[in-house]
Amino acid sequence: MNTDQLLWFTKEAPDFDHAIPVGNGRIGGMVFGGAARELIRLNEDSIYSGGKRDRLNPDAFEGMTEIRKLLLEEKIPEAEAIAFQKMQGVTPNSRHYMPLGDLTIRFAFTGKARDYLRTLDLTEAVAAVNFHDDANVQFTREVFVSFPAQLMVIRMTCDTPGKLEFSASLDGREDYYDDNRPVEKNVILYTGGTGSRNGIFFAAGMTALAKGGTVRTVGNAIRVSGADEALLLLSAETSFYCGDAYCEKALERLHAVIDTAEDVTELFTKLRAEHVADYKALYDRVRLTLQDNSEGAAEKLPTDERISRLLGNADDDKECIALIRDNKLAALYFHYARYLMISASRPGTQPMNLQGIWNDQMQPAWGSRFTININTEMNYWPAEVCNLSECHLPLFDLIERMRPEGRRTAKEMYHAKGFCCHHNTDIWGDCAPQDLWMPSTIWPMGAAWLCLHIFEHYRFTQDRDFLEAHFDAMCEAAEFFTDYLFENKHGQLVTGPSVSPENTYITESGTRGSLCIGPSMDTQIITVLFRDVIEASGLLHKREELAEQLSAMLPKLPPISVGKYGQIMEWAEDYDEVEAGHRHISQLFALHPADLIIPQRDPKLAAAARATMIRRLIHGGGHTGWSSAWIINMWARLQDADMVYENIRKLLTHSTNPNLLDSHPPFQIDGNFGGAAGMAEALLQSHGGEINLLPALPKNWHDGSVTGLRARGGFELLSMSWKDGKLVRAELLSHSGNPVVLRAAGVISINRTDDTRVSAELRDGAVCFNTEPGAKYIITA
Repeated sequence: MNTDQLLWFTKEAPDFDHAIPVGNGRIGGMVFGGAARELIRLNEDSIYSGGKRDRLNPDAFEGMTEIRKLLLEEKIPEAEAIAFQKMQGVTPNSRHYMPLGDLTIRFAFTGKARDYLRTLDLTEAVAAVNFHDDANVQFTREVFVSFPAQLMVIRMTCDTPGKLEFSASLDGREDYYDDNRPVEKNVILYTGGTGSRNGIFFAAGMTALAKGGTVRTVGNAIRVSGADEALLLLSAETSFYCGDAYCEKALERLHAVIDTAEDVTELFTKLRAEHVADYKALYDRVRLTLQDNSEGAAEKLPTDERISRLLGNADDDKECIALIRDNKLAALYFHYARYLMISASRPGTQPMNLQGIWNDQMQPAWGSRFTININTEMNYWPAEVCNLSECHLPLFDLIERMRPEGRRTAKEMYHAKGFCCHHNTDIWGDCAPQDLWMPSTIWPMGAAWLCLHIFEHYRFTQDRDFLEAHFDAMCEAAEFFTDYLFENKHGQLVTGPSVSPENTYITESGTRGSLCIGPSMDTQIITVLFRDVIEASGLLHKREELAEQLSAMLPKLPPISVGKYGQIMEWAEDYDEVEAGHRHISQLFALHPADLIIPQRDPKLAAAARATMIRRLIHGGGHTGWSSAWIINMWARLQDADMVYENIRKLLTHSTNPNLLDSHPPFQIDGNFGGAAGMAEALLQSHGGEINLLPALPKNWHDGSVTGLRARGGFELLSMSWKDGKLVRAELLSHSGNPVVLRAAGVISINRTDDTRVSAELRDGAVCFNTEPGAKYIITA
């Protein structure tokens, strides 16, 4: 079998970290693949723990004024004590994400499952289980979640007539549901709700159809007996999307399919074909191929064993482990991230949270919320470059939902215009400080960072209608800082109180603290936001007065500074960190995802960024999955191919679960997306007004090709191939007719598809040429 885009396992999943994720953006499932007992952990993306909460502290502005004064006097413990009295949310937590329940299918199967195989085909988004029993009866299961039908579809077959028997039921949620019973012939409706009078209510409908044998309900289960083939269909709806009609809608989803069905096989074929066509329209846009250097492991070993093999064992020294290679596992990881994005984020759904949409815990780690001091943003780093712009849209819907709460937060907490949010939000757009943890809670930069995604989407798509629709959100995020920023003793405009996300510093006197004035990341985010608003204002001819105000404020923001270790300073003062190997490297926001540090233009700052990375890593940094993924992107921006490769390997071996999902630990999905974005960044960069081909190609990826990546400026890399680490040929499509500033190693020529030469000039080592909308350009070395 071709394993290039296939996850496969030879054992049932013993736990969540071995199970296979399926989804359609809204409905998710983790398929365990038991032979005698199939378990699918179910999610619906709007099931949160309750209704909207008003958590703003009425003493926040008074507290902020006091805290600023204390921080300027370096009375840090006193400032932090007041912060937890007067600025934190009066209810510390916003609502958290919760599971829908469990679908359990119990089969009349005894003995041993032989030749067992559990797979996930990334090319079609179908999970499957295959095995035969002691009597050599072959059993097959296929599972997918259809976006067109908004249903989970499970097909079960056996190759011996009448041998398929099972009972399917819904339960779970630690018994926190309301009803679970037949409501129609062969239809079970499972209903419940989440806390508070304004909570979210849900309904899941389930029915079965069979070829041969019988179907009936028994208690709260559907029983199929003596069948040749059966189809199990599951719908899920909530009051968040449907209001009071959520139960009716769940049943409507089922009836839209079964009422016209005459043959089970034909119905399944139709549902599968619709699902695959819808999915492939997104997935097939991009393809990455790398030469196989696994010595046969890529074809012979199951996915979990390939991960273990790459890690080596305790008897191997560093040189031996370095010789264990598997380029195709890296490519599989890249494609898996695209599969996960299509499966977890579609137009009209919620954006992906800390676990995408896949969570089996009633009280998940960190609430499985939208953590916006890097994690939610990282989820969407590959969306544009990997040609999945539509999957980015749910994030912008969330921003719009946040704006009313963010305005209240800005006004009541900070007496400021605009809108702001702290380091978490939930399905309701909660913007108040989250948690009671000083290194993260008081950080009013979340909305600003999210709004950078608006202009990033525009840069890739050149969709001016989209930019106009979301321009006000960008403006409001920037307006907050026109009131919130204040002058420090140097006359610079700074934030405060704030934090450098989740880190703690030590002052010269030995005092430890997290709250501070003017951390570097804050200034970097504000710099990019102001520049985005100014540029968007010029494009749209709107809010010119605000653009002028921001233009006047930009020079007063503190510059990026270099500290005593040759590193980019994290705080306004050159403090040491309590943990030198901290997982966050917030001061390098300027390097990635921003473009404030570009090696060709800022060699001194690039050298300081490198020193920052080395200092973090030699002290144990990058020890979580998402942190390791961020580091890949940073090394790619520094064009250090060796370190890109080393950290991709580290991500795969130390922060990847057996099912290829990222491990913080526990499971968080951000590392999957950050890792894929870093791989794309090694192949194609387009920040800073330039397109750079193969800027950080690892030596071990010496032969390969990629198709379909997108570049800022409205460009699509239709294809690119390389051999012996050097560019062979690339084809670039200009969607918008913008000029190109192109960097690529070696001498290149540029032709149109009719072989006519394109007029170009060389400037500062880059090839510059004009393009026409819809035209294709062939680049050869």
